Amino acid sequence: MEQPANRLSRTIDKIEQVAGPFRSAAVTIALGRTVKFVGTAGLRVEELSAERAVVSVANRKRVQNHIGGVHACAMALLAESATGFVVGMNIPDSAVPVIKTMKIEYVKRASGGLRAEATLTEEQRRSIATEPKGDVLVQCRVTDEAGVEPIQCEMTWAWVPKKRG
Repeated sequence: MEQPANRLSRTIDKIEQVAGPFRSAAVTIALGRTVKFVGTAGLRVEELSAERAVVSVANRKRVQNHIGGVHACAMALLAESATGFVVGMNIPDSAVPVIKTMKIEYVKRASGGLRAEATLTEEQRRSIATEPKGDVLVQCRVTDEAGVEPIQCEMTWAWVPKKRG
């Protein structure tokens, strides 16, 4: 399926054409300015396409918990951001993406920084592109620097038509 031409995907395409080796940094800055909390937390967009988003966070003071690891809320933000970005690449400009449900189980202690990889199937992308509203369970895998999955998460995103006003 061809990537939809929505505002976000057009912006990412422009950045890719101009930024070259600085693509990741440029995409991170652009998305951090749009979604302020992403910038505040220092998330880094490593990869973003209509099929996949990879977002990471370093274990720095601004996101640490009381035992020196990445805070539970920062882990949730990481997964929510990765899933939201990949959905956002597929939402028509006539619709708005919204998080519907977020389920997170904290199963292991994290070591170092974290990386979230969110993906959409061809069928999910087609549904987002053709249905005026709906929802989708986005696959997301979060790993730490040791390759361990400290959380298991389920993120369901919905899309609804923009209100006319």
